[in-house]
Amino acid sequence: RALRRGRARLVAALRVEPLWDPLEQRGLFTRPMLEELQSAGSRGEQARQLVIDLETRGKQAFPAFLSILQDTGQGDLAEMLIQECESRPAPLQLLDLRPVELELQQGKQHRRVSFLTDIVSCWISQQALGMRGSLTVTCPCQDYEMKANPCGHCLILNNVNFSGDSGLSTREGSDIDCQKLERRFRAFRFTVLSRRDLKAQEMVLELQRLSRQDHSALNCCIVVILSHGCQTSHIQFPGGVYGTDGKPIPIEKIVNYFNGSNCPSLRGKPKLFFIQACGGEQRDQGFVVDCDSPEEEAPGGSLESDATPFQGSSGSVSRDEPDAIASLPTPSDILVSYSTFPGFVSWREKASGSWYVEMLDSVLEQYAHSEDLLDMLVRVARAVSAKGRYKQIPGCFNFLRKKFFFACD
Repeated sequence: RALRRGRARLVAALRVEPLWDPLEQRGLFTRPMLEELQSAGSRGEQARQLVIDLETRGKQAFPAFLSILQDTGQGDLAEMLIQECESRPAPLQLLDLRPVELELQQGKQHRRVSFLTDIVSCWISQQALGMRGSLTVTCPCQDYEMKANPCGHCLILNNVNFSGDSGLSTREGSDIDCQKLERRFRAFRFTVLSRRDLKAQEMVLELQRLSRQDHSALNCCIVVILSHGCQTSHIQFPGGVYGTDGKPIPIEKIVNYFNGSNCPSLRGKPKLFFIQACGGEQRDQGFVVDCDSPEEEAPGGSLESDATPFQGSSGSVSRDEPDAIASLPTPSDILVSYSTFPGFVSWREKASGSWYVEMLDSVLEQYAHSEDLLDMLVRVARAVSAKGRYKQIPGCFNFLRKKFFFACD
């Protein structure tokens, strides 16, 4: 909390140059992490990203940072942060219980009833209303607003061809995925930008460029990644994706570019991430169930996976371990949809694209006019899990606070 409340002054006054060596010596950041921070741009941008990243480095990072500030002659900033720790948080605001009127219709009869907003759940019984038959009541405050036109930006990063020294194969069929999602999200009134075959740093620059835009007049933001994937160390969101140069980018880092701290104009608005990439190397052969599943040919021929083991600094396959123990506030208004369960491969057909995108596009086409996103993702998971001899199950990390419905004309 102190870092967040003192961020404006830190960004304005923090001298970052003398901090790099002590941050590495104290074990708060590795040398590659610091080099990435140093590439963030101006001194202010470096300070801003450093303060944000400090929140992910565990409970011991804050006192160590205070000590480093004292050691580097920036004791006034350390004192300011200590005062922020001692100050009381702002009092909670009372719920705004404004009554609204909902019009209930049954046949030719109309009836208006009062309804209180900002209530987590409510129950309107048919007996109390004096009505028979089924009744559905929807409160607008429970859905994200999607009235803007365009309603948001959609960035698709589509990596197909990889450098020879990366050891990563060509992702044939990925262009088909990209074309499907371009058409689908344009139909949902998104402004779509697709970029093909980007190196890791180029991907980062595109993501930062999008996160730094003004989204004030928009309702939503979507990021789609189509690439090879791997396991990475993480705190909140697992997995990573590769640039065409074979360098990985953690999903967690991608998501954090768009959180409330980095992208203020998207605060309170849904931020959706769709990741078509492997979560690891394991191939799931499934298990026997009572009901019959469609039988398909075993993977082979045109069927490929996006699996690549994550290479640690020693060159060996790295296990998925957190690099810090931290207690973080839950990120709000974020959903990350993965094509496969962490640790397992994600299958892709050369002729028709990936299983995940194929099913996602199909479900969105059939159900977006009537179902919210989470219900549709359950349909996608069910459809993908029924395919093939080797199995795949998509999943998501959901931190949305309301139901999300695409704008369908």
